[in-house]
Amino acid sequence: MSRTTLKLTDDVYTYLLSVSLRETDVQRELREATATHPLAMMQIAPEQGQFMALLVRLMKAERIIEIGVFTGYSTLCMAQALPEGGRIIACDIDAKSTRTARQYWEKAKVADRIDLRLQPAISTLDELLAGGQKGRFDFAFLDAEKTEYADYYERVLELLRPGGLVVIDNVLWSGKPADETVQDRDTLAIRRFNRHLSEDRRVCISMLPLGDGVTLALKL
Repeated sequence: MSRTTLKLTDDVYTYLLSVSLRETDVQRELREATATHPLAMMQIAPEQGQFMALLVRLMKAERIIEIGVFTGYSTLCMAQALPEGGRIIACDIDAKSTRTARQYWEKAKVADRIDLRLQPAISTLDELLAGGQKGRFDFAFLDAEKTEYADYYERVLELLRPGGLVVIDNVLWSGKPADETVQDRDTLAIRRFNRHLSEDRRVCISMLPLGDGVTLALKL
């Protein structure tokens, strides 16, 4: 029995997917299409998408905020896990990549569950707060500009109900936050954000070595 997380070799990772992954046909098609994109590294791993869908079902979430859509794989995973009448407000600024997302959302017949807002996410979050949506959301996923994580987080925490969950991506950032010699803006931002979250008593947290690192923060 190891006291640390098992190292995922290629063989172990392939085995994990072979006995666990349950992608829908449209999810697989979208993931494979995104693999040819110049920024394909922005795509979340399929097991992460499945994990998030499980969390949505587990929480019986009906209202979700997503910050950072790219080609829409994470949005698709969550939308397919929503109950009838559930809705995602999806924030992005890239009209080109989200055209791909819309195509696959339509193909999966979940486009009516997704409200895509093409403007800076901070603007959308501020509009929601000004519109009386404080405490109205169940679930949020943050996966956009790393230097704005702290700003996203504070607004999302207001928008979530008590017991709502924030899932934050890229918190391990290829291991760079652990290396104090790395001082680029994104790494510094993630390092500060991780430290802030570790001390934030408004939430219960767990950081997982899933994908590029994922933190779950449950609003108390």
